[in-house]
Amino acid sequence: MTDLFNLNGKIALVTGASSGLGHHFAKTLAGAGAKVVVAARRRDKLDNLVQEITEAGGEVIAVTMDVTDSASIRAAYDEAEKKLGLVDIIVCNAGVAASQAFLEIDEEGWDFTMDTNVKGVMRTAQEGCKRLVAAGKSGTVINISSLLGLACQTLQTSYATSKAAVIHMTRCMASEMMRYNIRVNSIAPGYFKTEMNADFFDTERGKAYIKTIPSRRLGRLEELDGPLLLLASEASSFINGTTLVVDGGHMVKSF
Repeated sequence: MTDLFNLNGKIALVTGASSGLGHHFAKTLAGAGAKVVVAARRRDKLDNLVQEITEAGGEVIAVTMDVTDSASIRAAYDEAEKKLGLVDIIVCNAGVAASQAFLEIDEEGWDFTMDTNVKGVMRTAQEGCKRLVAAGKSGTVINISSLLGLACQTLQTSYATSKAAVIHMTRCMASEMMRYNIRVNSIAPGYFKTEMNADFFDTERGKAYIKTIPSRRLGRLEELDGPLLLLASEASSFINGTTLVVDGGHMVKSF
């Protein structure tokens, strides 16, 4: 059974890998045998991650990628192909979030969130899929959405809307790409403590919020390993267009 989750011979690209979930995803994929391309806007922020993976025996390169810039994405894929080969696992993880009341949202902020969280996923996945189709090779795309793509929360209109779009885009992509033997799925994490939210969850208000989650705790990053490896590997060869919610039961809590 363990062979089902083996990623030897695979080449994985992870966007937004300089911190948080992306940083962890890169190490998980490398640990399963994949060669990994870690991508972020500032390559220098990836140095420690590259060192960690290399010291653990993995093969990894860092590339500069801004998901709001198509030319940057193409250049990153070109560099990855030159150094490692054709990317066949695409993890679209890069994203931004900002808490803001609906009445205070301005168009500039809204557009930046959508450009990064929605168009960034489209650009990254489309470029990778085009290359796979041209090479006649199978692959898998994993879009990182959010619990808030399925539920609403005060002060999160822009972010939640963008993540809902990612979930629906995943379904639409899946319906078209399966004919090329490219599967497209998404993961919708609940609340995991990362650099982005650590300050809030360390406050009394944050600690009180944690108590409203059925599990009464935040998720541990390693609890995303199984879902990630399932969707990245042949273990999910007939799973397509789904969103895997990993939220400690948050979606089923009583209100």
